[in-house]
Amino acid sequence: MSVNADQVRHVARLARLALGNDEIDRMVPELNNILGWVEQLGEVDTDGVEPLTAVIENHLRLRDDVVNDGNVRDDILENAPDAQHGFFAVPKVIE
Repeated sequence: MSVNADQVRHVARLARLALGNDEIDRMVPELNNILGWVEQLGEVDTDGVEPLTAVIENHLRLRDDVVNDGNVRDDILENAPDAQHGFFAVPKVIE
């Protein structure tokens, strides 16, 4: 696959890049080289190779997942303009 100047202009417009004609002429061979490298990667035989998420094996140290209420209810309710029975009290709304 190769890229021409019109395609570079189109991609630049989509990326909202202002490129002059000389910059577009310089980008065409660079993008063609990049696409050539990508095509070379497609030729590599990867049958039997398991996908990796990292080069070295990492194991995450996880803490126990314990659900709690944070024990800060009273501190939070101190900020409320009106609290009743451990909850925020709000005026009744009737339409």
